[in-house]
Amino acid sequence: MPVLLAPMAGVNDIAFRALCLECGADLTYTEMVSSKALSFANEKTRHLLDRAQGERVVAVQLFGHEPDTMAREAAWIEQEMGEALAYIDINMGCPARKIVKKGDGCALMTTPDVARSIVEQVARAVEHPVTVKFRKGYAAGEDIAVEFARMMEGAGAAAVTVHGRTAAQFYSGEADWDVIARVKRAVSVPVIGNGDVKCGQDAVALVRQTGCDAVMIGRAAQGNPWIFEQAKAALAGAPEPAAPSVETRVRMARRHAAMLSERMGNHIVYMRKHVMWYLHGIPGAARARGELNQCVTLDDFNAVLDRLLEDAYRFEAEDAFVR
Repeated sequence: MPVLLAPMAGVNDIAFRALCLECGADLTYTEMVSSKALSFANEKTRHLLDRAQGERVVAVQLFGHEPDTMAREAAWIEQEMGEALAYIDINMGCPARKIVKKGDGCALMTTPDVARSIVEQVARAVEHPVTVKFRKGYAAGEDIAVEFARMMEGAGAAAVTVHGRTAAQFYSGEADWDVIARVKRAVSVPVIGNGDVKCGQDAVALVRQTGCDAVMIGRAAQGNPWIFEQAKAALAGAPEPAAPSVETRVRMARRHAAMLSERMGNHIVYMRKHVMWYLHGIPGAARARGELNQCVTLDDFNAVLDRLLEDAYRFEAEDAFVR
């Protein structure tokens, strides 16, 4: 049962992907790649296609709403990446306003003819498989995933990923796993289940309830790449590894920052959100938030992490004394 790292814009840098693979993820996705930006030969966008350490293959998630542009840039990606490309995944699930207002992401669920044309043209343009990631629907209360999945399969999608929320929900409420099960029964291509997998037992429950062919984990992996080894163990019927200690979490945050620094230079403002995720719930982390928001270099981050670790040890000792 494959366990996949979901494509997440602003999160799936090559350091994070490398750490998730190290912790057991079977496959990773790039951040969302704009077909329009690629068509303008945008170097910043092209760097999103770089492979992480240990990443033999990677799935590239492409977004846009112009079938010709999507097909042309998918072919370019395939030519550039060769066998390092796992497959092209077309984003039809992103609910972000800046994406959907242009007709991209989940807005494509409101223009099914365009969505079908994109998959048809991209599938004709590349030899690698083409997959589609979408949601339960676009508007609040909408439930069109089964019909949409059949359409995508007919257009040439080799697999589909279903997130059990509408775009209107963003990430609020609970994911509807029943819609994933209904899609699984309705199509013959593999179905990847996505939404609210927060621990190993959630992965087991998702598979049992939906019959999905793979499990995708997104937000629960932020600052927590260990969730992949926990999910893999649970799915195999083995005991889940213990939750990482404070020291382990801080050590991983340091590694992530060092890997980003090596790639991006010592100015790594990008690391701020990652380090906050790693430290969530650690005693003293809330107080360190202001300091972390001021960090710009690897040395800055390490200095704050040193102080935080000292605080955590002190809180632990004080708590043990009280008990």
